[in-house]
Amino acid sequence: MTRRVRITDVSPRDGLQNEPTPVATADKVRLVRAVMAAGVDEVEVSSFVSPRWVPQLGDAAEVFAALAQGGAAGVAGEGGVVLSALVPNERGLESALEVNRRAGFALIGKVSVFTAASETFAQRNTNGSIAQTLERFVGVIGRAKGAGLAVRGYVSCAIACPYEGDIEPGRVADVCARLARLGVDELDLGDTIGVAEPRGVLALIEAVGRSVPPELGGGGVGGGGRRGLTLHLHDTFGRAGACVTAALSAGVRSFDGAVGGLGGCPYASVGGRRAPGNIDTRALVAAVRAAGYDTGVDGAGLAAAAAVAQSLGVGHGGR
Repeated sequence: MTRRVRITDVSPRDGLQNEPTPVATADKVRLVRAVMAAGVDEVEVSSFVSPRWVPQLGDAAEVFAALAQGGAAGVAGEGGVVLSALVPNERGLESALEVNRRAGFALIGKVSVFTAASETFAQRNTNGSIAQTLERFVGVIGRAKGAGLAVRGYVSCAIACPYEGDIEPGRVADVCARLARLGVDELDLGDTIGVAEPRGVLALIEAVGRSVPPELGGGGVGGGGRRGLTLHLHDTFGRAGACVTAALSAGVRSFDGAVGGLGGCPYASVGGRRAPGNIDTRALVAAVRAAGYDTGVDGAGLAAAAAVAQSLGVGHGGR
């Protein structure tokens, strides 16, 4: 079984999207470049959603244009880091494809679609039912793959929902199976409010594994682990590191983190304040290494990227 674990840093997108204070485009570019230099496998740069809904990410095209100025150096097509973006619909996908057309190369190598395992959360976060969000993805996934882009399928509330409470693993598995039939290349299970504990993570991975093809994490942990399955953890109660260890034991070989612990779900709070954000990429890498697995991440580079994240004056900076 492979000892190599894939690390995606989502700090420029998920880490910043809920911040009320605008972050300058140049600072976002600086953060992306710092995280790329640390040697992560992927950086989720931004989201092509309406600025009316997510004003913080309204400059997605400008961020990518600035990144394109350096040419293809360091980007996956040239053997480097995958740059990805969230797209909610075909209009968002068209914006992502336009970025690549203007760059003259596949600057964006992956796009992500997002739904939830909770009907209430889906309605509030996507303005549609789970079934409606999946219907929207049909054209997005087909066009993206036709353009040579990989597609990630996010499933929010994979452990619990801020409105519905605990989510039964079978409900998550059902959504994952439907995404698999639509043709996604990767499934990303999100602990949206950060309440996961190791036992629940193991139950979730097992349920999903029974419902999806081997290439998406089904069929047990043989043959290199559950390579098409990614875990996206928030560290609300300080248990994310233990959940990483549990997931590794179940064959998961891909995780999301946010350098500096940026993020923090607006639906979760601790002691009257917004909860800590995504698992800090430094803590994620440390947990992976402590379990005896390898990453391609440089510790000094990651520390430098964390300093950039903290200089933005947003989020929790890993606190």
